Amino acid sequence: METRIEQLPGGYVDGTGRVYRSVELVPLTGREEECLAGHQNQVSASLVTTLLSRCVRTIGTISPITEDMTRQLLVADRQFLLLKLREMTFGDQVQATILCPWPNCGNQVDIDFSTRDIPIEESADKGPTYSITLSPEAIQKGGMQPDESHLVFRLPNGEDQETLAPLMANNEAAAFTGLLTRCIQQIGSERDPSPEKINQLSPGARMEIEQAMQAQAPKIDLTLGANCPECHREFTMPFDLQQFFFGEWHTSHDLLYREVHYLAYHYHWSEEEIMDFPREKRRKYIEVLAEEIERLNNAI
Repeated sequence: METRIEQLPGGYVDGTGRVYRSVELVPLTGREEECLAGHQNQVSASLVTTLLSRCVRTIGTISPITEDMTRQLLVADRQFLLLKLREMTFGDQVQATILCPWPNCGNQVDIDFSTRDIPIEESADKGPTYSITLSPEAIQKGGMQPDESHLVFRLPNGEDQETLAPLMANNEAAAFTGLLTRCIQQIGSERDPSPEKINQLSPGARMEIEQAMQAQAPKIDLTLGANCPECHREFTMPFDLQQFFFGEWHTSHDLLYREVHYLAYHYHWSEEEIMDFPREKRRKYIEVLAEEIERLNNAI
């Protein structure tokens, strides 16, 4: 089976603080497609965790890879791996249709780009924790003491996404407070500060912490620029990587099982053998069979 070695823009940090960036990926097989087909309307961070645990063969020298490990990967690293899995499955070219966001337009706009052109910025400091000193203004407005200006935090990961997803859908402010509660490791001399302590942070302190997180985190720029052919105005909009790529990967149970039946009927392979094929290999055999059947029919 084809494998690919990639370098994470962030990195996985083990229990000793050692950072691993090298990742070995294997393509999706029929088993993963079957899993995705069963979650067509439930695209979630937990589904990303499951998919990555199946398709990441090694992280550095660590193997096998568990769901808990892919859950601990940084958000940008998980997005990066989805990009690379997409390239292994469909190639790097992306064609999609979006709606023009300008008022009184809403026209469909075709976009075409390569995933290899998506800007990816590696984090300079691999952590696992980072420090920030809050400004005097942020301290005073939050009623904090001067000796509480020093904070230690980690960057958001997949587990944070999974845990906070229900809150994010209904209350973004509460979700951000929950994220700070999970990521802030220390305020002043107090380790593992209480949720009440973090909830008292001033808006200015929250903004400074968020900016510090963004500055330290690896980045994948998923902002698309386009020109509407209908209203002739330019616009930019965020590209929902997770929704789009999972939409591409969703295969109906019916189509998948028909392909398995087709190959099993002609080659007499077992379901288990065929479901272990990546999509590209499965489709290649179907193509060869179709050509051979057409050749035999024409020879009669």
